[in-house]
Amino acid sequence: MKKKHLVTRRNFLQRTGVAAGGAAALSLVGSPLQAARDKELNILCWEGYNSDEVLDPFRRDTGAKVSAESGTSDPDMCNKLRAGEVNVWDLINLNQPWAREELYPEGLITELDYDRFAPYFEQMMPAFRGPMDWAMDLSGNKLIGMAQRFGPFNFVVNTDKVSQKTAEDEGFNIFLDSSMNKRYGVLTYDNWNIFHMCMAAGVDPFRSHTESEITAFEKMAKQIFGGAKMLTDDLVAMNQALINGEIDAYFTGGTYTASPARFDGARQVRGITPNSGPVGGKGGIVWIELTSKVNNPNVSPLAEDFLEYVQQPEPSKMVAFSEGTYNPVSQMGRKDVMSKFDKDELDAIQWDSLEQDLANSVDYQINPDYDRMNDIYSAAKREA
Repeated sequence: MKKKHLVTRRNFLQRTGVAAGGAAALSLVGSPLQAARDKELNILCWEGYNSDEVLDPFRRDTGAKVSAESGTSDPDMCNKLRAGEVNVWDLINLNQPWAREELYPEGLITELDYDRFAPYFEQMMPAFRGPMDWAMDLSGNKLIGMAQRFGPFNFVVNTDKVSQKTAEDEGFNIFLDSSMNKRYGVLTYDNWNIFHMCMAAGVDPFRSHTESEITAFEKMAKQIFGGAKMLTDDLVAMNQALINGEIDAYFTGGTYTASPARFDGARQVRGITPNSGPVGGKGGIVWIELTSKVNNPNVSPLAEDFLEYVQQPEPSKMVAFSEGTYNPVSQMGRKDVMSKFDKDELDAIQWDSLEQDLANSVDYQINPDYDRMNDIYSAAKREA
């Protein structure tokens, strides 16, 4: 089994949040299976789904004890199931390639009722409607999760200093221009930095690489770090530096990182998706979360009910705007969901360019050479 590596847009998180009742879920590890699960539901997820704002209405409607724990990385959550916690969790929410390429082939999650859930995809934004490849198993025959949050994730500029058009046309090349030397930061989300350094080097990050491509990646890693004015994994600090004029752009970022500043009124902070790039002509990357049913031998009958619950307008909005960062959700294809968002909220998530950003992006996948590239990347960062 290949070594697991942290591949998630949130690898800067240094803490694990446990929602009300989360500790109780953990205490179930190693205990006998519960005979009756109809009033109990345990969810392993990214932040947002574990908030009481999202969970409390479902608790009230069902009278169930709903516990949710926030993960720290996709591989960490996968490894919990591998370690035997399939007997604990009923649902798992993580980035889609980990569900498709690892959890389902390993028998750790199970298929959903296609007839029950496929109609929801037809109500989603156009990009999420059939054939729903990233929500299906690798054969394309089994529906294994429901999509909700997503977002383009590439880089961020201050449009008072670098125009949106220039940034989109130049793509990652703006960081190579001599005029940008010591005028940008690197938001050190290591896995994403690696993806973006590949893109900047003209290399597809999501396939096996030749030696010349590895060399090009190494050169780019040294160049990006060498020209940076600041390195931090603190998105608040990075946005503040952008607003204060200390930097004009930062390498690695997007809707997820720019949205808090934009929602506070700093509309010049903008996530950028390049107009072109090395992966089939595309230069951007988009992450998509899936929520899947765990292959728990005594799975709660409430698992699929909860998946239907979060498709509805109010829960969809709460999932989108939670935990201090804001993201679009696929359910925004529905008028009754869209009506929940006001102009400022839509502007925070850059709704005006979202459709084009998606068209210019490839889906985030697992990098088969991540471990080797991470060693090269780490050395370049130490030298910076």
